[in-house]
Amino acid sequence: MPKPRTQTQTYYLLSLGCSKNTVDSESMAQLLGGSGYRGVEEPARAGVLIVNTCGFIGPAKQESVNALRELADAKKPGQLLIAAGCLSQRYGIELTKQVPGLDGIIGTRRWMDIVDLVQRLRARPYPEPIYHLPESAAVGADEHGVSRTAVQGASAYLKIADGCRRPCAFCAIPLIKGTAVSRPIKAVVSEAKRLEARGLKELVLIAQDTTDYGHDLGLKEGLSELLERLTAEAPGIPWIRIMYAFPGYVTDRQIETMARHPQVLHYLDMPLQHGHPATLRRMRRPANIDWVHNTIGKMRSAMPDLAIRSTFIVGYPGETEEEFQTLLDFTAELKFDRLGAFTFSFEPGTPSEPLGDPVSPEVKDERLARLMEQQQRLSLAKNQLQIGKTLNVLVEGKGDGLSLGRSYRDAPEIDGMVIVEGDLPVGEIVPVRITGAMAYDLTGAVDAAPARVVSRPITLAA
Repeated sequence: MPKPRTQTQTYYLLSLGCSKNTVDSESMAQLLGGSGYRGVEEPARAGVLIVNTCGFIGPAKQESVNALRELADAKKPGQLLIAAGCLSQRYGIELTKQVPGLDGIIGTRRWMDIVDLVQRLRARPYPEPIYHLPESAAVGADEHGVSRTAVQGASAYLKIADGCRRPCAFCAIPLIKGTAVSRPIKAVVSEAKRLEARGLKELVLIAQDTTDYGHDLGLKEGLSELLERLTAEAPGIPWIRIMYAFPGYVTDRQIETMARHPQVLHYLDMPLQHGHPATLRRMRRPANIDWVHNTIGKMRSAMPDLAIRSTFIVGYPGETEEEFQTLLDFTAELKFDRLGAFTFSFEPGTPSEPLGDPVSPEVKDERLARLMEQQQRLSLAKNQLQIGKTLNVLVEGKGDGLSLGRSYRDAPEIDGMVIVEGDLPVGEIVPVRITGAMAYDLTGAVDAAPARVVSRPITLAA
């Protein structure tokens, strides 16, 4: 009989922040499991406590610090507390001053050394924190044989690259993650095929910037090449979703590839951040608003059923009422299917630091409310256009005679849901006739006829 594991061979892992962090957490869990450690759900039962932190904006940083303090306060003799992830990478030794009781710190660029860090902590002769924060950026998984996925039900996030080389003034990601490092196409496709064999229905491609995929590998159209390989070699995955596209880098070939392959969902997440050229220039973001209109026009012409999600920041330093009104007009004109918005968060060390944080919290909150109130009306109108249509819905849960799922218009965790009459098989894609619309969600009933994929051959101007 196998020997029972001791408490020192168990771990509790709390993952905070975005889906990219979730993938890193899953990868650490794989490494720990391969070394004989077992994950537990209660911190009190674990020998190793790990928080994969988020350090993107102020509220996320505070949530991470609070989680670490809570675990540190309840820590028992013999337990180890490790801070991993973005907050650790960015603040390092400063974090130990905020969280007494930390035993180890490991950054975003060396998560693959988590087992080595635990072993070093167990073997250390004196109780001082160990810092494992090498500066070199690396994807790291492929050389260790670790999957870079996070499976959630019938969906899986698949990380295709890490880091970012964009110069956005408000963003700390390049400071935290380093420059962009792409995974080889062969490695990404191999993981997709493994997920296909498991019966996964949705593959969500993620990176800090998916449109920059392959640049460091010498690929001019890396994302398009990756999509071509994925659709050819993993044909059994019915949905492939693209997240985090960078404006200005959505090419004609990418649009054509999305329109031509039924597996690639007619959905694109493209954070634009603002709609006024002067604000965008202060952000060090692409400021060609004509490009946005032209590209979205091309995409909607090629894919009439396209769902576009975007994200915006309000209250950026120097944002005037006129600039904010331009943002309102911009989003009203383009009518995004999904929209997320945040108030500006001052981040020391970023290129925007010299601008300060002059817009008051009251003005930021008021502008955020106005933007989201407008988007609620736009989203309702968009959803009402779906009534009478049949959409394929990936069922994710059920109860009380109803089932919950998502259509191609809804990315996991951040978008809306489709509420369907009846108990449907979880993990399956079911055709649903839409019968009702709310601001963010839809209602419907099972349709006996399969949903039709809207796509047609196109020719795009250069």
